[in-house]
Amino acid sequence: MGIYDINCISESLKNNTYPGRGIVIGKSRDGKKAVTAYFIMGRSENSRNRIFIEKEDESVITYPFDESKVEDPSLIIYSAIRKTGKKLIVTNGDQTDTIYDFLVQGQTFESALETRRFEPDGPNFTPRISGLLDFSDGFTYKMSILKSGDAEGSVCSRYTFNYTPVNGLGHFIHTYNCDGNPIPTFTGEPERVQIPDDIDEFCDTVWSSLNESNKISLYVRYIDIETGETENRLVNKNK
Repeated sequence: MGIYDINCISESLKNNTYPGRGIVIGKSRDGKKAVTAYFIMGRSENSRNRIFIEKEDESVITYPFDESKVEDPSLIIYSAIRKTGKKLIVTNGDQTDTIYDFLVQGQTFESALETRRFEPDGPNFTPRISGLLDFSDGFTYKMSILKSGDAEGSVCSRYTFNYTPVNGLGHFIHTYNCDGNPIPTFTGEPERVQIPDDIDEFCDTVWSSLNESNKISLYVRYIDIETGETENRLVNKNK
């Protein structure tokens, strides 16, 4: 495979039982839509006890499906998607609120994440993955990962990727390379994946490619770059 090849996201997911949580950002093939997707997976009962809820302000939160079974709410309840002005934030944790607060104050995505670290769940030290869709001047996007620099979790490594959108191309970052114990942290650059024009095609492809036992929820949003109109799909395994 060449460095400029673009695979269907199913190629990355279908043989991977546990990529963890994942973010995709890109542009539809016809060049008209900015696209983002976020999914969550889980192996433990606490992790699997979650659903996505879409709010009236276009934000998306993760919430317990059965509140009586919650063991640690700190890593379950958070805003996965928030909007401020012409910017949309997508992350796998409460760093969404940190980024939001910094942007409202006129500061940057990067400066917000300088104040955060990976999750305190050793020995896995789950990375914090984040994305920013910026419509201030057309459409551009960024992705970030904060991960442990050693097995003890004593240092944090921070990586940010800046992209000029390309028609039909998305970038996919996830918390883990694959299943394991401890779970191997994502390595390398975000993967290049195809972004179709049809939101249902993309949503169905991602959801059907995720491991049936471990997948929990998926949210997909297509945003018209010219008008700002949105089209959304939300899938919860727990109903």
